[in-house]
Amino acid sequence: MSQGPLSGLRVIEFAGIGPGPFAGMLLADMGAEVIVIERPVALRTLGAGEAMNRGKRSICLDLKNPLGLQAVQALVNSADALIEGYRPGVMERLGLGPATFEHSNPRLVYGRVTGWGQTGPLAQSAGHDINYVALTGALSVATRAGVPPSLPATLLGDMAGGAMFLAFGLVCALLEARASGRGQVVDAAMVDGVGTLTALIHSLRGSGLWSERPAENFFLHSSPFYDSFECADGQYLTLGAIEPPFYRELLQRLDLADVDPAQQYDIRQWPALRERVAERIRSKTRDQWATLLEGSDACAAPVLSLAEAAEHPHNRARGNFAEINGQLQPAASPRFSRTPGRTPQAGPTPGAHTRELLLELGLTPEQIELLTR
Repeated sequence: MSQGPLSGLRVIEFAGIGPGPFAGMLLADMGAEVIVIERPVALRTLGAGEAMNRGKRSICLDLKNPLGLQAVQALVNSADALIEGYRPGVMERLGLGPATFEHSNPRLVYGRVTGWGQTGPLAQSAGHDINYVALTGALSVATRAGVPPSLPATLLGDMAGGAMFLAFGLVCALLEARASGRGQVVDAAMVDGVGTLTALIHSLRGSGLWSERPAENFFLHSSPFYDSFECADGQYLTLGAIEPPFYRELLQRLDLADVDPAQQYDIRQWPALRERVAERIRSKTRDQWATLLEGSDACAAPVLSLAEAAEHPHNRARGNFAEINGQLQPAASPRFSRTPGRTPQAGPTPGAHTRELLLELGLTPEQIELLTR
C-alpha cells in the first residue's frame, strides 16, 4: 500500500460511478490509501468495477444505522481527503457534510465532483457527460459539415473535466493544508473543467486563428492533412501534419510530389486535394499504411480498437495496458523516476475489507457483528 509519490495519504471515497471512482483510482495508483465506502447490496448502483477500484480497500456500511454512521465519521476523521459525487445537499442530509468535520478534522480536504457544480441555477438538475460538454461550447467544435457533433463516451466530461480536475484540486488543497493546517472544499464541476480545457481554442479564437466555419478550419474535418481517412479494408488512418515540415513529408510518403507544400493553408485548394488524399489512402489497408508511415514525421497513426491498442508495440513497450482476471486495464500515469505508481491489479469486491477496517477503528466483535450481519 506504500508504493508511489502519494504514499502516506489517506482518502475516503463514497462509492459512485464515473468521475469519483476514477479520481480515487488516480490517487490510489500514485500510492494513496483509498478506502471506498459502499452501501448495502440492495442500495448499490452501477459500481466502479475492478479497474477503477484497484489499489483500494472496500468497506460496506449502512449509513442509516447509527453505528454505521459513527464508523463512517471515524473513517473520515482519520483521513486527509474525502471524495463524493452526489447531488448538492445529499451529504449534508446524511450528516456527513463539510461542517460535520470542521472541528474534528480541520485539515480535511473535502472533494466534491458533480456535473453542474455546487451552486448555480442548474446545480440540482440531472445531466450526463454529453450535456456538460455541450454547455461549454466544446461540443460545437467536435463537428463536421452536415453531421451532428459527437464525442467519445465519458472521456471529455466525466473523466477529463470532472475526475482529473478533482484529483488536481485535491492535491492542490492538500499541499496548501500542509502550510495552513486547514482543509477546504474542492468544488469540481464537470462543466467548469471542460470549460477550462477549451483554453487553447479560446486563445486561438482570440488571436483570429480559429474559424467557426468548418471549411476554413483544419480541425473541423475539411483539410487534406488533419482528419481520419478510410483505408482499403474499411479501417481508418489519422493524419495530423499541421506543421509545414511534417506536411511536406506526408506529401512525399503519399506520392503527391506535384503538390506544393507552401500552399498548405490555401483553403481554396483543400476540397480537391482532400479528395486526392482520400483516394490515395483508400488504395492500401490500414496496416499497410501503418507500416509505411509509423515512426516517420508524417504525423500518421492507425485508428485502433481497444483490444488492438493493448497489442501495439509502442503501448507494449511502455507497459500501457495489462490484462487482469481476463479484463483489460490501462496502466497508471504519469511515470515517476524515483517513486513509481502501482501496477494494475484487480480491485476488491464491495465490502471485502469491512471487518478488517472496523477492527482498525476499534469496534468490538459484537459491534462488528451488528454492522455486518
